[in-house]
Amino acid sequence: MDDGIVVGRVGRPHGVRGEVTIEVRTDLPQRRFAVGAVLGRQGGGAALTVADVRWHSGRLLLRFQGVDDRFAAETLRNVLLTIDPADAGSPVDDTADDGDPADLWWDRDLVGLEAVTIAGAPLGRVTDIIHAPAGDLLAVARPGGGEHLVPFVRDIVPTVDPAAGRIVVDPPPGLLDLD
Repeated sequence: MDDGIVVGRVGRPHGVRGEVTIEVRTDLPQRRFAVGAVLGRQGGGAALTVADVRWHSGRLLLRFQGVDDRFAAETLRNVLLTIDPADAGSPVDDTADDGDPADLWWDRDLVGLEAVTIAGAPLGRVTDIIHAPAGDLLAVARPGGGEHLVPFVRDIVPTVDPAAGRIVVDPPPGLLDLD
């Protein structure tokens, strides 16, 4: 069974009243972490209901119902917060008018797609999307072992077609030789 879609990771406690820092793993924090939102825990455990939310110095701080002090907050450190895939909605639900809905996917829509070069040569299957500080990377498992890390930008990945089950990669010289 699916554990749900990870939308954040609980960090360290903030203050003495049960607040925790959140490492946001969603483009829609205003939707996922609203007061009253119920979040699951990857791997199981009691669901957590958001009691309070605020931004402080660029960090998202949450307080959950029943977590009223620093010690209770500390027990949540490193918990991965999830939502049910049925509650995810569309990735275009909250885009601005200038966003192109054709360029928005959930990570789960990309994992499993076959990666090929523009010439049609197979590269492997997408196994993960790595959200690095410098940008997103597609982890593509090579058929013979190992993986390619492909920057997920339009110039290098010009075509994403989940319906066809593939992505097209136009690698710059040397990108696929970096293994």
